[in-house]
Amino acid sequence: MPTRTTSRATTPPWPALTEAARDVLMELLVHGPMPRAEIAPRLHLSRPTLSRVTRTLVTAGLLAEGPTELRSPTGRPSELLHVRGESHHFLGVKLTADRLYAAVTDLTAAVVASAEEPLRSNRPDDVVRHVAGVAARFDRLTGLGVTLGGVVRGGVVADAAFLGWTDVPLAAALTAATGLPTAVDNDVQALTAAEHWFGAGAGADSMVVITVGAGVGTGLVVDGKPVRGAHGLPPRFAHVLVDPGGPECGRGHRGCAASFLTTDSILRQLDGPPAYEEAVERARSGEPRARRVFDAAGYALGVLIGHAANFLDPRKVLLTGEGLPLYEVARDAVHDGIGDVYEDDPALIDLDVRPFDFGEWARSAAARAIRATVTGAF
Repeated sequence: MPTRTTSRATTPPWPALTEAARDVLMELLVHGPMPRAEIAPRLHLSRPTLSRVTRTLVTAGLLAEGPTELRSPTGRPSELLHVRGESHHFLGVKLTADRLYAAVTDLTAAVVASAEEPLRSNRPDDVVRHVAGVAARFDRLTGLGVTLGGVVRGGVVADAAFLGWTDVPLAAALTAATGLPTAVDNDVQALTAAEHWFGAGAGADSMVVITVGAGVGTGLVVDGKPVRGAHGLPPRFAHVLVDPGGPECGRGHRGCAASFLTTDSILRQLDGPPAYEEAVERARSGEPRARRVFDAAGYALGVLIGHAANFLDPRKVLLTGEGLPLYEVARDAVHDGIGDVYEDDPALIDLDVRPFDFGEWARSAAARAIRATVTGAF
């Protein structure tokens, strides 16, 4: 692995924060600007303690005092505290088998720059050099986040089959190559955390994230925290049984959700096989074979959503991923699958379908770096 450390004299230092200061900053990042009078009871802090904490955060340039706002019909206008997004920048990188997607965000995870490039090589040393080269193009970076499909434990990529990696100490190698503290995570886990802090599930106490595309990924938020398994494995629902007479998935399971849902599974069942966009158009136009394949995939997705909702009873189910056109084409079949499996009124499921592109994966990698920086948990 490369060991040269890049000098980043212009990088603003991240201040050492007390637990109370971290809690206040996280509260404002997740819930947006609010007055001190609301922050104190939410975090069970005394007014003097909160005053000291916010003064420290303002002095460090992380918070600013904004305009006043009337927050209740009977009270006085209150001065709002808000996060100074421009105070720090973070680089997020999403790796696929053959491409690198990058996004630079501010402290509030708003994207300020982005890039997309083919990977010149998927050897670990070469990928580290490539990411370090991308990082060198941007000044004043505070942290780096990298995500990929696979199992990640403590910054080590234990297994990433699509890259052919096993036990690659990626976080340490990237920190050495860039001089930046680096968080490495499973891509769906990072997306779940990003949506919980900065997206559709901001502040939700429970949520299920389901991604469809090259794979089928699942993320969970329980009691206000993303779930991480005892062995560092992400939650897995992809192989729940849908139809024992169905096709085989890549692991040899017959009729599981993944055997119907993944892009490859869909395309293998069509003549050609066509590109995914062409397959979607065939289904939209009513071609019988494509229609049957997409309806079966949609039903499998509904079964997956129904089982996840039975398991957790979440506040929200977020559906996204590059395979999302499946939902648009087979919406009725998806809801048939939910109705056949979910044990209560399907109207209770808050299904939030979010358009997606790979730039959002990169943004979630940057959000992972933000979360690690704020909490100190790289």
